[in-house]
Amino acid sequence: MLTAVHLLIYSDDPEATRSFLRDVLRRPFVEHAESAPGWLIFKTGASELGIHPTSGTYEGESFSHPRHHSISLMCDDIGGTKAELEDNGAEFTGTIEDMGFGLAIMLKVPGADDILLYEPRHPPAYNL
Repeated sequence: MLTAVHLLIYSDDPEATRSFLRDVLRRPFVEHAESAPGWLIFKTGASELGIHPTSGTYEGESFSHPRHHSISLMCDDIGGTKAELEDNGAEFTGTIEDMGFGLAIMLKVPGADDILLYEPRHPPAYNL
């Protein structure tokens, strides 16, 4: 039986990325005693999994993307969440935009690629 989804962030600076998740995003974590010191595994909270097409047409425009995986963080008040994370030292790229599926902005992650932060406009599945 499946019990959870395990996500991975590949980082050029794992220590900085882990510190960001621990100190800025304030995610709870465990540290396995038999792993290297500082090898933290973070609680992600509720989750959901969506499947998007790699190609098609949307609003009359064709699109095509390579197969890949993506991580997004969800919130219920993007303005308040952004302000709270900035108070903790987070930085963002651009401004909050209406993406159709929700309001979104890119969150900078030290040592890794940016992560999308969004307030969904779609019915969430994580609370089923």
